[in-house]
Amino acid sequence: MKRRDFIQLSGMGLGAMVGSTIPVLGNIVPVEQLLEPKADAAAKKKMADVALNAAKAKGATYTDVRIGRYLQQYLFTRENKVQNIVNAESYGVGIRVIANGTWGFAATSDVSSAGIAKCAETAVAIAKANAKIQTEPVILAPQKGVGEVTWKTPIKKNAFEIPVQEKIDLLMKVNSEAMKNGAGFVTSNLFFVNEQKYFASSDGSYIDQDVHRIWPTFTVTAVDRQAGKFKTRDAISSPMGMGYEYLDGLASEKIPGPNGLVGYRNSYDMVEDAINAAKQAKEKMTARSVQPGKYDLVLDPNHLGLTIHESVGHPTELDRVLGYEANYAGTSFATLDKWKSKNFNYGSKLVNIVADKTQPYTLGTVGYDDEGVPCKEWDLIKDGILVNYQAIRDQVNILGEKESHGCCYADNWNSVQFQRMPNVSLRPSTSKLNVMDMIKGVEKGIYIIGRGSYSIDQQRYNFQFGGQLFYEIKNGEITGMLDDVAYQSNTQEFWNSCTQICDKDDYRTFGSFFDGKGQPSQVSAVSHGSSTTRFNGVNVINTGRKIG
Repeated sequence: MKRRDFIQLSGMGLGAMVGSTIPVLGNIVPVEQLLEPKADAAAKKKMADVALNAAKAKGATYTDVRIGRYLQQYLFTRENKVQNIVNAESYGVGIRVIANGTWGFAATSDVSSAGIAKCAETAVAIAKANAKIQTEPVILAPQKGVGEVTWKTPIKKNAFEIPVQEKIDLLMKVNSEAMKNGAGFVTSNLFFVNEQKYFASSDGSYIDQDVHRIWPTFTVTAVDRQAGKFKTRDAISSPMGMGYEYLDGLASEKIPGPNGLVGYRNSYDMVEDAINAAKQAKEKMTARSVQPGKYDLVLDPNHLGLTIHESVGHPTELDRVLGYEANYAGTSFATLDKWKSKNFNYGSKLVNIVADKTQPYTLGTVGYDDEGVPCKEWDLIKDGILVNYQAIRDQVNILGEKESHGCCYADNWNSVQFQRMPNVSLRPSTSKLNVMDMIKGVEKGIYIIGRGSYSIDQQRYNFQFGGQLFYEIKNGEITGMLDDVAYQSNTQEFWNSCTQICDKDDYRTFGSFFDGKGQPSQVSAVSHGSSTTRFNGVNVINTGRKIG
């Protein structure tokens, strides 16, 4: 396909591959427009000052302004066909104020001085209207202005500068190699996001940030036409806060596992993974169906990340704890009384889980959150005890704290910022331990890799998780592949069954590129780091069993 054909494709409307589960924020634009510069920092400062002055003149006691340019490029292929290429851009201003002790928010794509001033005045009017039904004034944690500062994701290759043809060539090679090695079908995708965000506030901050994210992924399907069966294996990649260099496939970033398995840290070999996926999908066709019962589970980081996300990340969001937020799977069992007791055993003494927006190469990492708060790391679970939550400037007073945790985010300039999950990660062991040695100590267990289907209740307590690959462990050795595996537990029981964690050499991140929350819905991207971890005596069910 010629370059002009790709450019023509890039101007298409959203095709079948871009549905409600894959959000596109903005207008479809030609690919060249993604590299055209917009306003520089000096121009954005002038725009922000218009908003700050207009809001103050109308009675705002606090104002913040977000000038955002959000770029997206998504590529979709299947076998030897390009299904869709989407290039999108969104540009505008969001203004949030406090007037009469109440929040107000308005946004506009009219970035003229008159348009920005009018938007600021509207935000103040909304705040004053809201004040009529507000029972308590907003209590905002103090935040000293940081002046004029910049922060950039430390990328080596800007994914938006890589020619579309080169990206399609990669996906075509992924697909062809998977087909050569036994796949009946294969879909592959590349997702790139660039957030060019400028934040200003009446506290005296003017923050210019350039944030990049990448996610390469695929699904390989093996088919037994005679038996009428098929099995799939998804990519063992992780979305990252990196540039196109993530796809370099550096040997130094590969982590060897048992049975020839390969894990990836901060560099990903998409073609190699697709070849392995095709072979493993075929192997799954003849894998023995699991016998239900209690097993010791050895969970790879690419699997455990989702369990962390659902059973620790979401239930420690303070708005869920307080019942202020219930969209996307409910509130939280981890209520304030448990935290106040200072002895709630969320997990075993080995479990140390931290929140951060500073970890290199991760999705959640930025210099400053969307309230202008410098990002940091803090403990959520310390030696198994629940010690804190995730909270922002208008929430930390509930915890008796005077400083925001720095985890406020909006997915676009026209969305109001609110508390969003930072990176939430399980600390590795300080004692030397690799996955092979961990497996040697397991008499009856299952080694699980990759993200599968899952469910969790409205309190983030009772859950069930599947995976991509399952290997039986008997007397310290992997004896073969299993199928139809899922484990069930509750959050507290599960984390208290944690008995071993591998060391930092095994540490990797899992990521959620489109994590949903709120109403109206917003998405965010978040990483979860861990090393391979062992959980004893977990209930495993057979998902292939039928009644009758």
